Amino acid sequence: MRLSEQILGHTEGLPEGTPVSAKSLLHLGNRAAVDQALSRLAERGQLIRAGRGVYLRPVTSRFGTRSPSVEQAVDALASQRGEVIVSSGAAAANTLGLTTQVPVRSVYLTSGRTRKMNLGKQVVELRHAPRWQLALANRPAGEAVRALAWLGPEKAEAALLALKRKLPQTTFNELVAAAPQLPTWLARIVGKAAHG
Repeated sequence: MRLSEQILGHTEGLPEGTPVSAKSLLHLGNRAAVDQALSRLAERGQLIRAGRGVYLRPVTSRFGTRSPSVEQAVDALASQRGEVIVSSGAAAANTLGLTTQVPVRSVYLTSGRTRKMNLGKQVVELRHAPRWQLALANRPAGEAVRALAWLGPEKAEAALLALKRKLPQTTFNELVAAAPQLPTWLARIVGKAAHG
């Protein structure tokens, strides 16, 4: 069995959107051969080159082939690389109803390096973010932190008062508990909303 066939066989057993890298395939052959086989599979359209050294298997359905969903690919990348990857502040603000603007580009914040991931025609931007924006990760309080950071010091205070009415008390308490990790301007606003 040729190496490219072994790689395809390996990817068939993986859940949709799971990224594959040369390092995860070293049990099939040496690094140079695996790199070359991955490159050839991408040229033939049997794998999608999502980024430097990261490949995805396209999803095949009765309607043809497509890229895996952005959320699945990002979640799988996060677990494979051991990174924290969360939605951007703009997306969080939209989800929480703090803005009606819908982000046009797919931007995620990551604990890893800044880079781009290509999923077919869609480009997903992964931006390195400070630890405080990733502190509460995929929890509703973390979404609130990212949304407030995106809104900035001028708009955050009014938005936080709206969130205090909208969020469950436990989520708001979680946000207040995280205040020491936040930048001074945001910690002050959170403290004022909690105690003032």
